[in-house]
Amino acid sequence: MEKTEQKILITGGAGYIGSHAVRLFLRQGYSVVVVDNLSHGWKENMDILSEHGDLTFVKLDLLDQDALAALFGKYQFSVVLHFAALCSVNESMQNPGLYFDNNVKGTMNLLRAMDIAGCKNLIFSSTCAVYGESLYLPMDEEHPTAPGNPYGESKLMAEQMIKWYGQLRGINYTILRYFNACGAASDGMIGDSKKPSLLLLQNAVRGAMGIEPFSLVCQKVDTPDGTPIRDYIDVEDLADAHYAAFKYLASGKESKLFNLGTGQGWSVKEIIGAVEKYFNITLDHKLGETRAGEYANVYAEAATAIQALDWHPKKTLDDSIASLAKWYGQRPDGYKY
Repeated sequence: MEKTEQKILITGGAGYIGSHAVRLFLRQGYSVVVVDNLSHGWKENMDILSEHGDLTFVKLDLLDQDALAALFGKYQFSVVLHFAALCSVNESMQNPGLYFDNNVKGTMNLLRAMDIAGCKNLIFSSTCAVYGESLYLPMDEEHPTAPGNPYGESKLMAEQMIKWYGQLRGINYTILRYFNACGAASDGMIGDSKKPSLLLLQNAVRGAMGIEPFSLVCQKVDTPDGTPIRDYIDVEDLADAHYAAFKYLASGKESKLFNLGTGQGWSVKEIIGAVEKYFNITLDHKLGETRAGEYANVYAEAATAIQALDWHPKKTLDDSIASLAKWYGQRPDGYKY
């Protein structure tokens, strides 16, 4: 079978962060193929984005090696952006096998398919969870890795496989270690549709808008106000970083890993306070079931990405809150299908 013209493959592109990258690449005029098993992604998301560029959606699970082989046999991909993964710390503590199967084996299958097809460029969606508890702050890329949960461990294992495929099979890669994603498309077109979301800022905004009750689920930790501190980076800034990583690889530069964050830490109580200030309310909340496997204080040193990728986060926390207010105002129940 003759392959079509070169396309960009985005795994997990029907999900929250992946869909924002899909939209950006479509806006830049690229032809995109999205694969997603729709376990956490949304087909309606793809239908919306298909109206804005050359998008092909294929329902596919990365654990299906035959389907992957057929996909790479049909299309010629210049680069793969790999978002597809399970990403709940708490769930990974309850069901570690699910995370090693999906995140590690799925990545292994993808690397094997790329290698056989001769696709040499990969942008990998990783996480600051690979670091574990902070030994110093801000956390740079040289910080020791010691994941405290199976989610972080599964991502670190995937990183190691990618590095070996880089060394032995010539795969060029960027590994992007996100800190905490937040926000939605600034125009409200797409956003986080998990109900409830796994993400604090999303849940706080939903609570402030009266969409659903807000619950505190964080552990008491050793920080100034007793709540975890995180680095919150807007999802559109993350999408921009993936496009910058794409340009970086296209220019022939060396494979490298980068932190993606703002360099500022916000505690859970500070995030709640920012949402209350934006909406001019006092947010009612109850205590929910405490999540396991969380860290106390984590925020990024992102100077390497800023310099090497010519990228920097532009969105403020208020920008992220405003985008969420617009998204949830238009779609309080998220996507329909």
